[in-house]
Amino acid sequence: MYKVFVNDKPIIVTSSQQKDNNFPVYILKNIVFEEIVYKLKNNLLEGVNLYVQDLDAGWQQLLQNIKVVSAAGGLVLNDKKEVLFIFRNGTWDLPKGRIEKGEAIEETAVREVEEECGIQNLKLIASLITTYHVYFEEKIKLKETFWFLMSSNFKGKLIPQLEEGITEVGFKSTAEITKALQNSYKNIELVYDTYLKM
Repeated sequence: MYKVFVNDKPIIVTSSQQKDNNFPVYILKNIVFEEIVYKLKNNLLEGVNLYVQDLDAGWQQLLQNIKVVSAAGGLVLNDKKEVLFIFRNGTWDLPKGRIEKGEAIEETAVREVEEECGIQNLKLIASLITTYHVYFEEKIKLKETFWFLMSSNFKGKLIPQLEEGITEVGFKSTAEITKALQNSYKNIELVYDTYLKM
C-alpha cells in the first residue's frame, strides 16, 4: 500500500480488497487525480482508497500524472534516545530537504539535518520509510521523502536555520514527542511509528 497525504488527508493506493477505513473506494485507472486532490483539499472527502490490481504498476501510472520532488531527512536520536525535532512555520517537524543534483539520498539526509539543526557527528543507522504528500506550487506536486534513522553524540548548541522558517530545534523525550505530534503532520507520525516498530 502507498499513502499520499493531501493536507493530512490520505489517498491510499492499494491492491487489497480488505478495507480498514470508511473512505470511498475508486478504481485508480478511472479517476482524475486532480479531482481527488481538489475534493480532499476542500474537505469534500476525508480520505480515499484507490484500488488497483497490480500495486507497483498502479503506483507508476499515478506518478506519470504528477511532478515528483524528492527529498531526504532524518529521525535523529541522542544518547538518551530522545528525538530531534524542528519547529517550522508553527508546526513540529523532522529535519529534511530537497535532494540536489548529483547528490546521493543519504548525503542529502545528513546535509539537511546538519543545515537545519546546526548538529554534527551524525551517524546513519538504517533506512526508515518513504513518505508522500501533495503540495501546490503553480500546479500539483508530489513530495517523496526518504527518511533515515540516525544518531548523534553532539553536545554543542543546536542552531535553527532561520532562513528556512525554523525557529526552534531540540531533542524531545517520549512524553514531549506525544505532545508535539498533536501539532505535526501525518507523515511525521508515520516516520515516528516506523521507528517505534523497529
